[in-house]
Amino acid sequence: MELRRDPITQSWVIQQTTEVSWAKSGVCPLCPGNEFLCPPNLYVYPYGERSWQVRVIPHRNAVYQIEGDPARQAQGIYDKMRNLGAHEVVIEHPEHALRYAQLSDDHAAQTLRAYVARITDLKKDLRFRYVTFFRNVGKEAGQELEHPHSEITATPFIPRRVAYELRATERHYETKERCLFCDIVRQELDQHERAVEWNDLFLAFCPFASRVPYETWIMPIYHHCSFEEDVTSPDKQVQLARLLKSTLRRLSTVAKAYHLVLHTSPNVNARPQRPGAWRTLAEDYHWHFEILPIISGKSKSYSFKEVYFNSLPPPEAAAKELRDVEIAET
Repeated sequence: MELRRDPITQSWVIQQTTEVSWAKSGVCPLCPGNEFLCPPNLYVYPYGERSWQVRVIPHRNAVYQIEGDPARQAQGIYDKMRNLGAHEVVIEHPEHALRYAQLSDDHAAQTLRAYVARITDLKKDLRFRYVTFFRNVGKEAGQELEHPHSEITATPFIPRRVAYELRATERHYETKERCLFCDIVRQELDQHERAVEWNDLFLAFCPFASRVPYETWIMPIYHHCSFEEDVTSPDKQVQLARLLKSTLRRLSTVAKAYHLVLHTSPNVNARPQRPGAWRTLAEDYHWHFEILPIISGKSKSYSFKEVYFNSLPPPEAAAKELRDVEIAET
């Protein structure tokens, strides 16, 4: 596999040539007792005990390979490099059929601790410019294995959408000396039109220009640019886990499949680095989760010109519908 950059959009595209099967048909490699089918643990809780609650392992069919260097090279006007990076699987619970929204608050918080630990560790590698985690749930979202899991990736580049956010928030800060996301949080909490749920620390809301029906973001009400540096205390982890679970239960009433991705600050220590880069990052950026439900056959994700087209209820109506969902505590 290799990475190729689109010279027009500046996005990197993975060119995959081979695929490796996870395990024998009918056998879940992520279930307890089948650890021999997986690569060795990178993280496990509780440490040193056979009865684990959360595990992190290298992905057997990794998109990115951790060995070596990028080997960047030109091919005429085009740029390409090796698929350098890291690709890991977070096994969120031993039970095969238990989903994240069904976990206890404490166990859901343990998965957040695993993300914090692994992102922190991967950012020590100065080859990686960006580290994040994501969860694809449902066949339409490309879920690879049925067992509840999420994935962590580290790349030698910053994904295009995150790069757009970084530029936009930097410009906003240069103009107004305020965080753009903090301004959004204040308005959503004041108006309550698009707010879905909130607690003392975090807010879930449908963004003003939602790309897909029922798109929902979760972000801290206070300011912080880095997820892994922020969500380190047990109280924050439990409060975030509780809100995330509740939001996913609300969304499950309108969509069974979704993508969830963390947007956090890039690796400011990565090399080489542009002079003056990230000068105001701590003040201008704001970490958050983006959840994009998939409702098949009811809405186009984008038009021919790649302008997002959301034909179902506008964010205000979507947020009200999600607020009104009665959910049981777990």
